[in-house]
Amino acid sequence: MLFKTFSAATYGIDAYLVEVEVDVSAGNGIFTTVGLPDAAVRESRERIKSAIKNCGLDFPFQNITVNLAPADVKKEGSGFDLPIALGILGTTGVLLKDGLKQHLFLGELSLDGGLRPIKGALSIAGMARQKGIHRLVVPPENAPEAAVVQGVEVYGLRSLPEVLDFVNETRPFTPTRVNASEMLDRASQYSVDFRDVKGQMHAKRAIEVATAGGHNILMIGPPGAGKTMLAKRIPTILPPLTFEEAIQTTKIHSVAGLLEPGAGLVGTRPFRSPHHTTSSSGLIGGGSVPRPGEVSLAHNGILFLDELPEFDRASLEAMRQPLEDAMVTISRAAMSLTFPSRFMLAAAMNPCPCGFFNDPSRECTCTPPMIQRYVSRISGPLLDRIDIHIDMPAVRYTELRQGAGGEGSEEIRRRVVEARNRQLERYQGEKIFSNAQMSPRQIRRYCNISNECERLLESAMTRLALSARAHDRILKVSRTIADLAGAEEISTEHISEAIQYRSLDRNYWT
Repeated sequence: MLFKTFSAATYGIDAYLVEVEVDVSAGNGIFTTVGLPDAAVRESRERIKSAIKNCGLDFPFQNITVNLAPADVKKEGSGFDLPIALGILGTTGVLLKDGLKQHLFLGELSLDGGLRPIKGALSIAGMARQKGIHRLVVPPENAPEAAVVQGVEVYGLRSLPEVLDFVNETRPFTPTRVNASEMLDRASQYSVDFRDVKGQMHAKRAIEVATAGGHNILMIGPPGAGKTMLAKRIPTILPPLTFEEAIQTTKIHSVAGLLEPGAGLVGTRPFRSPHHTTSSSGLIGGGSVPRPGEVSLAHNGILFLDELPEFDRASLEAMRQPLEDAMVTISRAAMSLTFPSRFMLAAAMNPCPCGFFNDPSRECTCTPPMIQRYVSRISGPLLDRIDIHIDMPAVRYTELRQGAGGEGSEEIRRRVVEARNRQLERYQGEKIFSNAQMSPRQIRRYCNISNECERLLESAMTRLALSARAHDRILKVSRTIADLAGAEEISTEHISEAIQYRSLDRNYWT
């Protein structure tokens, strides 16, 4: 006898429909699963058998063949347990319905018949709406996430017997309902604030400029200067996530299995801080079936690379595509997947291997060749994509003991949002969203400067021996500083401040 149910799986951050066909025929109890299942799917037969028996139901001692269609796409994960179990029970007559085309079932079965959460519920709910499937059955931990999608009834059920009651309509069930706006408001609370940071006013200003224009930033300072502390607070001054951004960010985290159980949406901008031993696959993404890496998990947020020169050079070079294109393509023999990766890069490094070059209170033990080798680990093409680099000296005792740490995140965020709105209005129809994304043509169009500014910029380029690449970076950052000040034209004041944010171009180590 043949019985069909429907499930789904993720492909990248999107989902596709999987038709689960179960055929039971006379034989000696052989259980076969076809359709390119991975190990987790093949092992489901043992979970399903125990779950059905422990729920007091009969498991057929016959040959069982399960086909997961389309059969030419690899199936991963344990989310097919529930639809396969329902297909088996359907062949035995336990299900009173044979038409389940408007139902989608997902869930891992425990040995006692309980349902455990799966990955990618939000993407699957979106696919169900596109396919016109009206009912989605998931474990209760995944219900709030899937219920964000309008037009699909989502039922969070706890066990196989509950699912049987739902399908057979032996008792009523209420679909999960959420208010997406309220959910996003509740989730958009940060536990850190810029007011926590004592001193480092120059660095705080540089970070404000970086977030206002979407510029990547590199902080250079000794251990304990507060680089990591400041970086962790950058998301708190970025514009709040829009609903569309929250949906896309949640999709990525759900597919990666990083969404908190019971969470509906990611409401705060991601902050990812991989260790410097992270491999290229961990940073960019990879696997036989490609999974999102840190650059994608940081989508719409911050990717913080502490101890930047300690990262593997190949890993850093692989970041050039996502930094340039806001997406990363991972190619394997069987498939090629593209993940979004629009993030702001914040990096930190010591000025030398020991960390105390130019420190007035500690003696540096590094020789010039050691410092040169340390700095040369960061390639020129990567530095080309970092608009702002600043020095961060150690915090003085008097600053540590002062009562308040200055402005809080909310006040800074208001200025950043106003500057971003000016940029959105300026670049309507340009397919860019911030000053950092300007091309050379757009720099010439939107960064016109007066003769006085020309003389100042020329003097700085000559006197400080600034590199050619610093020219465009200074103009971009100047445009952002002018936006923060609400000015239409770039002035000498804006140019002067932007020049201060080019530490590496001022022969910092000589």
